[in-house]
Amino acid sequence: MTTFTLADVRERTYKSRDAWWTVFLVDPLASRLVVWTANRTDITPNQITFGAGVLGAGSAAAFAMGSWPWLVLGAVLFHLSFVLDCMDGKIARLKGTGSVFGAWVDFVFDRIRFFGCMMALLVGQWAVTGQAVYLLLAPVAVFVDLLRYLNGAQVAKTRQSMREKLREAAAGREVDADVADPESTDPSGGAAAEPEDGGEEGGERVVFMEEALREDPSLDREQVYARARAEGARVVDVHAGFSERMGWYERLRRSLLRSRVRPHLFSGIEFEMFVCVVAPLTAVLSAVWPGTTLIVAVTVLSCAALLAFELAIVYKLWMATRDFTRELARLQHRRA
Repeated sequence: MTTFTLADVRERTYKSRDAWWTVFLVDPLASRLVVWTANRTDITPNQITFGAGVLGAGSAAAFAMGSWPWLVLGAVLFHLSFVLDCMDGKIARLKGTGSVFGAWVDFVFDRIRFFGCMMALLVGQWAVTGQAVYLLLAPVAVFVDLLRYLNGAQVAKTRQSMREKLREAAAGREVDADVADPESTDPSGGAAAEPEDGGEEGGERVVFMEEALREDPSLDREQVYARARAEGARVVDVHAGFSERMGWYERLRRSLLRSRVRPHLFSGIEFEMFVCVVAPLTAVLSAVWPGTTLIVAVTVLSCAALLAFELAIVYKLWMATRDFTRELARLQHRRA
């Protein structure tokens, strides 16, 4: 029987970059629980996902009670539910037992858990306090959460479309610069012609800066260029304009990645944790000053922070599309 170690978990299951909440507040506990679970039990990832759902249901029930001791219990249960949610994927990667359906189950359970707990928290507070602000805040929080999912998916598709078009151009195909339809089933937008003589075989090999930095976060841009030159490849950096304007971002990115923390400091994970953990924990203030909580304030600030980072992503994408157009024109000019 294979015996897994903590080093195995870190090497095989840790992401090269992750949310700071996961890195500092989840992985230290989850990785140790994964070692124990993988070595001593036959529990499957889907069973762990189900357990996370049970804890999430308990958290929602506690939030619905409304009083501060129940809110604190709900916050603890939600965080433990998220720990289990991180464990299922780690065990799947560690044992090689992951599946496409399992990934779907994990995603759906995660969305149901957060939506149920958030609504239980806000509606529960309305029922206890009678303050309509909680009912008004509920659809706002739902909208912001939905927006970041829609935006994330579309941004990813647009970036993928740009990369595919640049690969086509480097391979000698004729492509257009339109990336406005990320729903297209053809990554190249349906405009690519058949390769000319020496197309893919004689085309220029392309290294995308964002992919190189994602695969090895320890690298900086200069090292990627040096490695590509040594391999006879061309570096394509569609975020060059953003990096030039935001030099501080590169310094921050390198600093954060030393601890595996991604620069997107307030992502969906932080949003969930602040709404369903930090906000209800402020209810302990009621033990000293009855009726005092910061649930509304924390939730509003969380929505604002998430929207701010989503706008930053959109701005970065806009800058990337400008660099993409220029890079595509250069590749096609070289081909001509």
